[in-house]
Parts: sequence; C-alpha cells; structure tokens
Amino acid sequence: MSNSYKYIDPDFTYTDPKTGLLRNLQDITDPDVLLFVESGVVTKRLQELYDNPLKIKGIESLFEIHRQLFQDIYIWAGKKRTVEISKDGKQFFPTSHFDNALRYINQLISEFKKIPKNNKRLLAEKLVEILDNVNYLHPFREGNGRTQREFLRLLALEKGLTLNLNPPDNKSVYERYMKGTIESDVTTLTELIFELIDTNDK
Repeated sequence: MSNSYKYIDPDFTYTDPKTGLLRNLQDITDPDVLLFVESGVVTKRLQELYDNPLKIKGIESLFEIHRQLFQDIYIWAGKKRTVEISKDGKQFFPTSHFDNALRYINQLISEFKKIPKNNKRLLAEKLVEILDNVNYLHPFREGNGRTQREFLRLLALEKGLTLNLNPPDNKSVYERYMKGTIESDVTTLTELIFELIDTNDK
C-alpha cells in the first residue's frame, strides 16, 4: 500500500483508529504480518482462478474476483468502497457516480466480446480502454490492482489469449503497467498489452 494514497474516512469504516491498519478478519495488528498473510491468501485464491477460470459476464464479475481474492482477510471483499480515494493529488472516481460508471464499463465489455479473436490490435486497444476506466473507478478500498489485472487476464482468456501483467521473471512489464495506469497513458498500455497477449494454441 503506497503512502501517497489518501482516504476520506472520518468514521474509520475500514481502518482501526489505534493501529491505522485495515480491519481484517484475522485481527492482525502488525503491518508486516498483515502484508504477509494477505499476500499468501490472495496468491492461493488466484491459483484457484487459474485452475477454474471465472467467466466474465460484465462488471459484476470484477466484484466476484475481488470477493474471491480477499474473502479470507476482509469482510468487505467484493463490495464497493464507501470512501473517497486519491493518489498523488489525483482523485479516483467519486462514489456518488458509481452506477453511471458501471453501466459505461459494461458497455465496453460488451464491445470487447464482439471483437473477432484474431484481431489482436483491436482486442488490446479495448482491453486498455476497460483497464483505464476500471482503474479510474478504483471500486475497492484495497486490492484494486490485483483484481483488475486478473479481470483483464480472464477477459483475454475468453478470446483464447494469455495475458500476464505481473510476470515474476520480468519486472519491467509491471513497471510499464504501473506507469501506464498511474498516468492514464493508454498508448503505453496498448503497446504493452499488444506485446503480451498471445494465443494459447502454440
């Protein structure tokens, strides 16, 4: 969790006022332990999605993925955030307008599903459009990046394509992904995803 994130949460909906840590189902009060445990349970749940991929129906599937990944650690897994978030002075989408954003992203997903499987350039461009909007929406209090990367992987998978935006053996991919999402740089993201998506039938 970056220190440059700011949250408007005067009622401590998500954090313990004493420790400043996210309230969690395991009552962890040490930040290093929380990071370790969260990483472990999310990795395990991610593997389950690799073994049994979720079919993307629409934006509701993003919430299903978040629930799957974080169900062991946060009671609000899979639920829309109720606090406002900003990073480096840039505010993410206001919670008061979530419904409009969800409808728009559903439209983008529908457009993606109509693109022919062999049109990799157009698929990459639409995936980036979805990613850029989902990232701006930032619908969860924590775990947005991990959830949206898995969401894109599963969307690509439905077209018979592999897509790993955080490969363990290639740090530059993740760095380019982070730069592209933080700066809303769709050109960088499009080139990155176009390079990465590959057919499964090699």
